[in-house]
Amino acid sequence: MHNDGNVVPLHKAATDQANASALARLPVILLQVRDKATQQLRQGLQELFDNADDTLFEMADRAQDNVQQNTLFQAMRDLRLKRKSIERTFLEKLSQAFVDLVQYDPAPALAQAVAGIPSAEACHDELERAVALEAMVAKAGNRDGFALGQLTARLNALLGKRLDERSNPLGAAMLCEYFLDAGRSLGVEIKVKLIILKLFERYVLSGADQLYAEANQLLAATGVLPELKPAPVRRAVDQAAATVQATPEPGLAQMDESVQEVFAALQELLLHVRGSVVPTLEASAETQPISTRDLLRLLSHLQHYVPASAQEEFDLRNQLEQLLTRVSVKSGKSRVVGVADEDVINLVAMLFEFILADRNLPESLKTLIGRLQIPMLKVAVLDKSFFSRSSHPARRLLNEIAAAAMGWGSCDDYQRDSLYLRIEQVVQRLLNDFVDDPAIFTDLLAEFLAFTSDERRRSELLEQRTRDAEEGRAKAELARRCVEQALNDVLLGKVLPLAVVEFVQQAWSQVLLLAWLKHGPQSVQWCEGLRTMEQLIWSVQSHTEPASAMQLLALVPDLLKALREGLNGAAFDPFATSEFFSQLEALHLQAFEHLEQPAGPGQGEAPEPLARVAVETQIVLPSAEEGPLEAAPLALAANDPNLLRVAQLRLGAWVEFLEDDDNRVRCKLAAIVQPGDKYIFVNRTGMKVLERTRIGLALEFQRASVRELDDTLLFDRALESVIGDLQRLNRGK
Repeated sequence: MHNDGNVVPLHKAATDQANASALARLPVILLQVRDKATQQLRQGLQELFDNADDTLFEMADRAQDNVQQNTLFQAMRDLRLKRKSIERTFLEKLSQAFVDLVQYDPAPALAQAVAGIPSAEACHDELERAVALEAMVAKAGNRDGFALGQLTARLNALLGKRLDERSNPLGAAMLCEYFLDAGRSLGVEIKVKLIILKLFERYVLSGADQLYAEANQLLAATGVLPELKPAPVRRAVDQAAATVQATPEPGLAQMDESVQEVFAALQELLLHVRGSVVPTLEASAETQPISTRDLLRLLSHLQHYVPASAQEEFDLRNQLEQLLTRVSVKSGKSRVVGVADEDVINLVAMLFEFILADRNLPESLKTLIGRLQIPMLKVAVLDKSFFSRSSHPARRLLNEIAAAAMGWGSCDDYQRDSLYLRIEQVVQRLLNDFVDDPAIFTDLLAEFLAFTSDERRRSELLEQRTRDAEEGRAKAELARRCVEQALNDVLLGKVLPLAVVEFVQQAWSQVLLLAWLKHGPQSVQWCEGLRTMEQLIWSVQSHTEPASAMQLLALVPDLLKALREGLNGAAFDPFATSEFFSQLEALHLQAFEHLEQPAGPGQGEAPEPLARVAVETQIVLPSAEEGPLEAAPLALAANDPNLLRVAQLRLGAWVEFLEDDDNRVRCKLAAIVQPGDKYIFVNRTGMKVLERTRIGLALEFQRASVRELDDTLLFDRALESVIGDLQRLNRGK
């Protein structure tokens, strides 16, 4: 029987009735506190869900493998589908907690629920969750404990019962518990749950001070412990900064703790290079640092004068010094760059020094990347997460440009290349249009990724065709060698009719080759082809045994049938087939006559037999190879370091062959095929450009005529190198 939509289960009706009765007993002021809290918490949850998508997407973008990436994408989908349900359940839990205040004392059970860390028998996931929860609650207590304590005291006075801060409906412990209960339906692993829990701390718990302040204000206004002194304003500096950020100055955007920690660590390393990259005027009483906004104006002015070619020198340090001098003279005050901004300029300058000296970058690309120094400097001044967040759009754009151009060679017409033109367009747009809105990097990154994905699809398609062709050639070569061996095993050392030898070598070898390629050396077709060849050779040899006549008579019909089927399957020339079968018929007739009526004295002479030859040399079938790949007369030991370098080459690795002082060929290892350990290299379009054997490649490593290219992320490689240099510099001080 279908349930009537108006029918309510008895237990739910009883619960709702009890809740309604409890709500009626709640003081009106407490209902106002609940409603005010509900409004703020709903807004915090909405911010959480709005930002969770971006956070999980960035993590998926940085995922190390497809499994982790798919897990994060699935979590995104699950969160989108269930966000309304989670929000509704969370607010229901909050409302129920206020109801429980007048129904029973929730403190012992709730404190045990959120405070206790699982026992040794508890699962690892629960332990991780509990530890993270305890850390969040402790952090919130240290930050907002005073205001929460006042709110708890007022609730105790209002209700006449004993609550503690962990059982306060608006306490951090209870808010976390509501959220965990609401999110139990999420089918995600513990790692993702901890990420979402961290977002809850950032977007919901971070506003608890306002929650407690308003609740205390409402209760005090109605006479509940009005004598309690108001809680000190939390993070007064932060609130003042927030007021300024209503009309933010570029470069002063609020950074999260991790970004601040990374930049602070970098500043410590940069301490000893201050003043060495960006000249500063002599300090005096009149010295005044220029604002970040003014620095950006100076850099925007300079970026319009960045030369288009490497032949024109452009020293950013000298140019900036001249502008600072001009500003100082005009204002009558000695103007210098602020410490934080100077550190950013120093760091970016060192990063570009590394980039422009990097041997892995094509020379033609270095000129373009060098023109990006000022735009990258400006975005780093605006957003310090440029140094700590690998998914930062400006940082990714630089990495993607370097990765896309890894395969550029020293060709003369690179300026006509579509990829070069696209990179040049990106650089020019930044120089022309980027003022102080970093969103332009997001737009350019999306456009560039769309372009390179199309290029990559085309190159991967051609590369796959190249790989298939080379593997086909290698398979055909192995099949040819197997057929050669089979022919030599049967023919070598025998005296046979010339027509049969030529037939086996020219025609039946193709039948065997086709059987090996289509069905393999273990197949029935290959074995039948070998047996047919062996029967053919036996049938045209000289025999003296009386039983051979009957054996030959029984063999010939099936032999002729097998020969015809094999030749038809190989599409052999019908005219040549007919001619051979005529010759074979004559050979078989001669064999029958010889066996039935041996020649003797007084008998007539037999017809002249067909010409016979002795097969004394190895049969070599024609090869598709044009010739040997390269001469490799030297033998190398199995543990030779150059052979080990070849063995460590991974598919997709980029290398550079030095043909002479002026010519270098950049290519990617696309395939390693057998037989012969052939290493196939393609250019960035996927077209084959080089082929080497394992020994030949090792010898080139030995001669230093080939080197591996480092195709790791350019910015990350530069940052790692600069940090290493700064650490060594600091140790030497």
